[in-house]
Parts: sequence; C-alpha cells; structure tokens
Amino acid sequence: MARAGGGWARRLDHASRHSSTNSPKEGLLRKRFYILFVTRDREGELHKIHIPLHYLYVFLAGAVLGMLTITGIAGSYTRMAIKVARFNQLRSEKEQLRSRYEQLEQVTKEKDIQVASLGSLASEVSTLYGLKSQPLVAAPGDQLAREQFTANLDQLYALKRSALSGAASLGVSMGFRRSLTTDDWARLAEVPSIWPVAGRITGPFGARLDPFNGEGAFHRGVDISTYYGAPIVAPADGEVTYADFMNGYGRLIAIDHGHGISTRYGHLSAFAVSPGQHVQRGDTIGYVGLSGRSTGPHLHYEVWVHSTPVNPYKYLRVTMAHLQANGAH
Repeated sequence: MARAGGGWARRLDHASRHSSTNSPKEGLLRKRFYILFVTRDREGELHKIHIPLHYLYVFLAGAVLGMLTITGIAGSYTRMAIKVARFNQLRSEKEQLRSRYEQLEQVTKEKDIQVASLGSLASEVSTLYGLKSQPLVAAPGDQLAREQFTANLDQLYALKRSALSGAASLGVSMGFRRSLTTDDWARLAEVPSIWPVAGRITGPFGARLDPFNGEGAFHRGVDISTYYGAPIVAPADGEVTYADFMNGYGRLIAIDHGHGISTRYGHLSAFAVSPGQHVQRGDTIGYVGLSGRSTGPHLHYEVWVHSTPVNPYKYLRVTMAHLQANGAH
C-alpha cells in the first residue's frame, strides 16, 4: 500500500508540475474537465478519464426530462384509470336502472291487468246489488277509458268499505238496493243506524222523572238495559273524541261521525278505545256498567245532531246480529 500511495503521490506531483508549465489557455481548458481516477490492478495503477463538463449538463438535462416524462405518463395513467373506473361504475348503474325499469314496467302491466279485472268485478257486483253508476263527464278516447277504470276502482273500494262496515247489509235491509250510489252507501256507514247493544229500552228520550230525586228532568238519550260487561259496538264509522269520566255519566265515550252527527255512551264499566282512535261500524268500543248516576247495569245512549240532542230511537234500525245474519246469507 505504501508503494501504491507513493505512486499516487508521484503521479499527482507530476500532474501538478505538468499543469504549471502549460500555458494559461491550456489551464483554462483543463478546468472544463472532470478527472475520474479508477484503480485497475493490485499495483495501484491509476487511469485518468477526462469527462467534458457539457456531458454532465446533458446527463442532468436528460435525467430531469426523463423524470418529467415518467411523471406525466404516471399522471396520465392515473387519470385514465380513474375515468375507466368511473365509466365502469356508470355502466353498472345504467344496467341496474335498466333492470329496475324493466321490473317496474312489468309491475305496471300487471297492475293494469288487475285494475281491468277489478273494474269488471266492480261492475258485476254493482249490477248484482243494483248500484247506480256515477255519472262521467264526456271525455275523448283514452281519457274516457282511464276515467272509467278509475270510477270502477272507486266503486269497488266503496263496496269493500260498505261491506266491511255493514253499510251494504244495512242498505239492503232498508230496501235501498236499487236507488243508492256508492257515495250514498259510503254515507250510510257514517250514520249511527244500528243498536250499540242488544237490549230493552227502559228509559225513553225526553221528559221524565229523575230516578234519584223524583223531580221532573229532561232525558237526553235512551237507556238500554242489558247485562253487566256486555260489549258496546260503534253504530257507525267515526273518531273517538272523548273516553274518560264525566260527572253524572261515569265512564263516557263520545264519537264524532262527521256531518255534524256525534254519539255518547255513558255508565260504562271499561273502555276499549282511546281518544283520537278511528272506529268502524261494529267495532267494540267499551263494556256496559253502572258507573256514575246509575240504578243498575245499562247503557245510556245519546245522538247529537249539530250540537243538539235528538231522539236516538229513530236511529236504532237494526242490530249487529241482524246485520251479521244478512251478511251470512
């Protein structure tokens, strides 16, 4: 290693002397080169490789240009990959929407068939019950057909509601088979036309002697005698507006049937409904008791028309047992 070190020193000293003897122009030119020493053998021989400075500039420029090119290619590839992914997503969504549209189209066709069948059924049932068709305003072509379908469907729904509420049986039992429209039948469901309980009237409407003090008093309803705990049914469709204790009535239920008609049920033993609840004709609303000013188990039943109590007797047309018997036939 000493020899090799000496060799390096001699060569570097020789190079130094040699460079000092050259002209200034040659020194200036020599500064434009980098000298790279490479060891080749065990003797420590050094070889000088002269690299022009502008080669380094070219290399650096090429490296920067290559980096910019790679960066641009990577960015373009990333953008393209994002666009491809977005395109695939949109294509998948398109296929899903198309499949959903085809399903909805199929459902629509099935619904149209069902509507046509229901319209035909409504017409047949209307003919059977002697219902009058609702008048239609003249309309051209398809519009008339759509209105006819709608009218038939509404008619069928009205028949369904009237059948469930007992209005259909009530109308038949009252001899209205051939003179009512579906609107008339729907209004029948809102008129208290059945007995809330089956029993005997022991207290009529109007003037009477008070059973507690023997003085004259006005009785605003009728008393229907029956057994304790007998179920009380709603005589018509309506909404429960009151279900609580009231002075004199004991446990009281009030139902608003619309069109200014309401009913009250007093002296109950228990409630089966709550305020705000919608009830249909025949639904159980409570049970007979003797709460309040009562001499025994019975139902105090009132009918009010436009805030005025009227005689309920004219509204007691049929019983639920009668309606159920007609429905069974």
